[in-house]
Amino acid sequence: MKATQKLHDLGQSLWLDNITRDLLTTGTLKGYIDELSVTGLTSNPTIFEHAIKNSSAYDSAIRKKLQKDKTAEELFFELALEDITQAADLFRPISEKTDGVDGWVSLEVSPLLAHDTQSTLAAARALHARARRPNVFIKIPGTKEGLPAIEEAIFAGVPVNVTLLFSREQYVDTADAYLRGIERRIEAGLNPNVASVASVFVSRWDTAVKGKIPDTLRNQLGIAVAKSTYKAYVQFLSSPRWKRAFNSGARPQRLLWASTGTKDPTASDVLYIRSLAAPLTVNTMPEATLNAWAEHGDFGPFLPEDGGNCEGVLREFSNVGIDVLKLAAQLQEEGASSFVKSWNELMTVISVRSEDLAKAS
Repeated sequence: MKATQKLHDLGQSLWLDNITRDLLTTGTLKGYIDELSVTGLTSNPTIFEHAIKNSSAYDSAIRKKLQKDKTAEELFFELALEDITQAADLFRPISEKTDGVDGWVSLEVSPLLAHDTQSTLAAARALHARARRPNVFIKIPGTKEGLPAIEEAIFAGVPVNVTLLFSREQYVDTADAYLRGIERRIEAGLNPNVASVASVFVSRWDTAVKGKIPDTLRNQLGIAVAKSTYKAYVQFLSSPRWKRAFNSGARPQRLLWASTGTKDPTASDVLYIRSLAAPLTVNTMPEATLNAWAEHGDFGPFLPEDGGNCEGVLREFSNVGIDVLKLAAQLQEEGASSFVKSWNELMTVISVRSEDLAKAS
C-alpha cells in the first residue's frame, strides 16, 4: 500500500497544489486520483501563470476567443473556468461519495481585490455562479478586508477556501468569520451546510527566518506554528458555540496545510507531510512532494491535539529575536503582494500570447 493511501485512510485528505491543461488532457490528474489517493485540487495565480506561460496547451482555446475582443482578465477566467470545471467533474464522484466533504477544486478571485471587501464578495459570487459545479471552492484571502467578505460569502451559500493564513491568530479570525456566516444562515432558516477550508501556509515561515536563527532551530518554525494552529482548531471544534451550529446541520470548516513543499535542499523532501498528519485536515501538495510521499513517505505520530511542544519552540524563536505575530502579518502581506505580481505577469503573458497568435492567424 502506497504511503498516500495510508495517509488518506488515516483521515487526512490529499489534494494536489497544481493545475494545468496538460494534467487534465493527458490523464495525469485522473492517475493521481486513482493511484495516489488525491481527492481535491487547489490553484492560485502563480500556478496559472506558470501553466499558461510554459505550455502551448492553451493556444487553441486562446485563438478561438480572440475574435470576441476580451480583456486579458476576462480571457483568463474563461480559460481557468474551463480547467477548474473539468477538474471538478473528475472529482465529482468523490464529492458525491463523501456527501460534499471532499472532492473540491479551488479558484481564486483576482488578488487585486485582496483589500476590497465588496469587490471580493461580488467576484466570489460571480465566479461560483459561473462555475456551476457544487464542488468548486472560491478562494478569498484571510486579510482584514477579506474577513467580512468570507462571512458574507458563507451567508450567501458560496463555498470558500480561505487562503493566505499564516498563524493561529489569523486562523481563529477566519474560523470566527466562517461561523458568523453559518449562524446567520441558521437564524435566517437557511441550510447551514456550506463548506469551507482554512488554508494555513507552512514552509514560508522557515524560508523567512533562514540565516537568522541557530541551526538547532532550522525548519522548526513552520511546524510549531502549525501545531499551535491545530490546537486552536481542535479547541474551536470543541466549543459550545460550534456544537450548537453542528447540531443545526453545519459541518466543520476543515484546516488545510498549504505551502508544504520543502524549500531547504538539506531537509527531507516530505518533512511537512510527515509532520502535519492529522485526521479531519487537508494537505495540499505540489506534484513533486506528492510523488515523493508516494515513493518513500514515512509516518511519524499524528499532530498532538494539545499542540505538543509548540509553545516551547515558539518561545525559543522569540528568545532569538523572532517576533512571530509581526512576522505572520508580514508573510500575509508578502503573500498577497506575490499573488498580485503573479497576476500582473499572468495578464501580460495572456496579452502577449494573444497578440502573437493573432499575428500568426
